[in-house]
Amino acid sequence: MNERTRHARPESEGRCHCTELRKASRRISQLYDTALAPSGLKTTQRAILAEIGRSEPTTVGALADALVMDAGGLAHTLKPLTREKLVTIAVDPQDRRNRLISLTPLGRSKLRKSDALWEAAQRSFEAAFGATESEDLRAVMQFLAANDFTETFETALASTGR
Repeated sequence: MNERTRHARPESEGRCHCTELRKASRRISQLYDTALAPSGLKTTQRAILAEIGRSEPTTVGALADALVMDAGGLAHTLKPLTREKLVTIAVDPQDRRNRLISLTPLGRSKLRKSDALWEAAQRSFEAAFGATESEDLRAVMQFLAANDFTETFETALASTGR
């Protein structure tokens, strides 16, 4: 048993993978939100701006898929970013049913200004968790967010006769 797991609760108290992942996610989000506070952005907002910056213009559906979010929840989170003029949402001229999301110059600037704070949070996470362990954790989380995992989970769930 390593130092990290030695202080964990007994296994019977924390057997729900989903609950433990959510608790860990909330804790890390709280830490990153605190680190990003001087930028005026929450972790989720920064993640959205960064993803838009990597793939703009993008549709709500594509952005939701990239962030593994529900499109309705994403639309709710986009409202303050639009109100603060960090993103624009325009009708797609090629398919009027779609909306294209882009960063505004102010959004690009806000994202750039948050970069140093985000980097400090990243370094702090790695100092607390370990650089190698952090890399391994990212690989596991990427696997858990991948479609292959979802398909295998759903197949296994179906085979239980639910």
